[in-house]
Amino acid sequence: MISIVVPTFNEKGNIAPLLSRIDDTLKGIPYEVIFVDDSNDDTPQVIEEAAKENTHVRLFHRENEKGLATAVVKGFSLAKGDFVACMDADLQHPPEVLLDMYAAMLAHADMAIPSRLIPGGSDGGLDLIRKIISGSARYMAKIILPCLRKISDPTSGLFMVRRELLEEAQLNPIGWKIMVEVLAQCKVKNVLETPYTFHDRESGESKISLKVSLQFIEQLINLRKCCVNNGKGMRVVRWSTAKLEEKKEALKKA
Repeated sequence: MISIVVPTFNEKGNIAPLLSRIDDTLKGIPYEVIFVDDSNDDTPQVIEEAAKENTHVRLFHRENEKGLATAVVKGFSLAKGDFVACMDADLQHPPEVLLDMYAAMLAHADMAIPSRLIPGGSDGGLDLIRKIISGSARYMAKIILPCLRKISDPTSGLFMVRRELLEEAQLNPIGWKIMVEVLAQCKVKNVLETPYTFHDRESGESKISLKVSLQFIEQLINLRKCCVNNGKGMRVVRWSTAKLEEKKEALKKA
């Protein structure tokens, strides 16, 4: 089974289309969607209503705690699937990519990472300023943490990982960049990257701020001191668009 962890903060307009697209993508594949919600609007009520009609949906609402990364770690602790995915609720991470990641995990990857930055991928959903910010964060992260240097798109929040690796790890994240935390603190040996296109936000507002950027720098410094994965022996394979489509077609026929 796939467990899909989705942290939410005031994303009520995106819940219905997100769930519809996940369901269309994963037909015939057992899955659950775990929303860990910090909202102060009607988002939890929207999720609760969706859960009444969709047995795949679970909600954990936090009253006095905030932060995307800690929300995702809470979702990890609730996950029941063999494979655990993390994705945003704003549809900039297209739900259809879940099938790409699942195909990669079935090819014996420890972690599947869709990438905007390999042939076939695109970061077209970012404006110029956010591209500069994203590129700077990526460059800084690779300098500080050796385990990220082979990964083309290490600061994304979209990935799938084997649950047993999460259970063995000590995850104490701050801020937003949960994938950096997972790569640094989990004993990941085999990574499979697949191309994807980052999309425009469909509803709600971006949560990027100066505070978030400063938290990321603090996170990198903390991880440098206690990193479990030094990157040695880590193998990164990249599928082309053609190879990915071939694997997905085989999966659909199975």
